[in-house]
Parts: sequence; structure tokens; C-alpha cells
Amino acid sequence: MNTPLHLVLANKAYSSWSMRPWLAMKAMGIPFKETVVGLDQPDTAAKIMQFSPSGKVPVLLHGDNVIWESLAILDYLQDTFFDRHWWPTDPQARAFARSVSAEMHAGFRDMRIAMPMNVRKTFPSFARSAEVDKDIARISDIWRESRKRFGKGGPFLFGAFSNADAMYAPVVTRFKTYGVPLDKPCQAYADAILAHPAVREWYISAAGEPWVIAKYEMK
Repeated sequence: MNTPLHLVLANKAYSSWSMRPWLAMKAMGIPFKETVVGLDQPDTAAKIMQFSPSGKVPVLLHGDNVIWESLAILDYLQDTFFDRHWWPTDPQARAFARSVSAEMHAGFRDMRIAMPMNVRKTFPSFARSAEVDKDIARISDIWRESRKRFGKGGPFLFGAFSNADAMYAPVVTRFKTYGVPLDKPCQAYADAILAHPAVREWYISAAGEPWVIAKYEMK
């Protein structure tokens, strides 16, 4: 299918959900057009509604297909560009990868609310609640188990970079921003994510954005 892909996303400094499909496509070498819509602007809602029936981003436009929600976009990419290994090829590993990705999509609400994504700042003295620490502990368990059971082929959760890493990469940025201490296996995984060329490109783009949203600046 040679129809161009068009990904509409929000600020790279703050939008974890936008990062996921963007990073996956970059990592897999899929060319696409991107449109960034600044959040919390007077015309934000109107701009997003031009592209997204849900009124939210990210949304992927591909010919007549309109796909919203990060996890749905990742599955669409798997179905459309099936020559790439978006998910692990081993059935057991793939089932585990889909499970932990769905858990990320639906869960960890306390962490996500208390520690909003901001790749331009660090808040090392941030005080975490017990509920946030519980989310962090569960995420760390997922990373350790994924790496131990399925990660022998590379530095990522299932060895080679996959959609599961795209789902958890924004969490890595949160842990960096808020100075979350990690054990050796989890820190090695976080370092691998942060060193990925596409993640580094995301950070560079975010640094050049003009928008500043006070509620994400922890002041």
C-alpha cells in the first residue's frame, strides 16, 4: 500500500500517547508526514477535529482509513506493514508483549497523573506517593520479566525493538524526568531506550517547540 501515512500528534514535550506510534514508525523505517497540534491553545480543539473523530490525538490517516488511539495505531501498522516485526514473532513472547502493552494503555493512572510527561525538564526532588510507587514497582516487574524471559536477543523488552517498547518509552522519559531510581536491569533497559536514535530525535524536536503549558511544568 503506497498511500502516504499522516500522523497527527500533540506537543512532543508533553504527549506520551503521541510518542508511541511516532516512535514505532521511526524505529521501523516507515516514512510519514507529521502534523503537531499544540495543546491548550484557543484553536486546539478545532484543529484536532479536522483530523480526529474522537477529538483527541494521536490519529493516523492512511488513505480513507482514520485510526485513533495509540495501541490501535500500532496494531494497524502491524496489519499494514507486515514485513516488519512490530511484535515479537514467537507466539508466547507476542502474547506477553500484547498483554503488557494493553496494561500500559489502560493502567498506571496514579503515576501518569502525578508525573506528567515533560522531556524538557527534570524534577529530581519530586516526592512520590505510595500509589505512584506501586505503579512504578509493577512497571519495573514487567520490564524485568520481559527482559529475563524474552530479551536475550537485544537490549529491549523482547530483544529487538517492538511495539511494546514504543508503549513503554514514554514511561522511561518520565522516570528520567522525575529521577526515579531503578535497579540494574531496569536502568539498562531505560538507557537503551534513551539511546535509541528515534528517541533522541524526539527529544531534540521537543526542545525546539514554542509551547509551554504551566500545568506540566510542576510549578
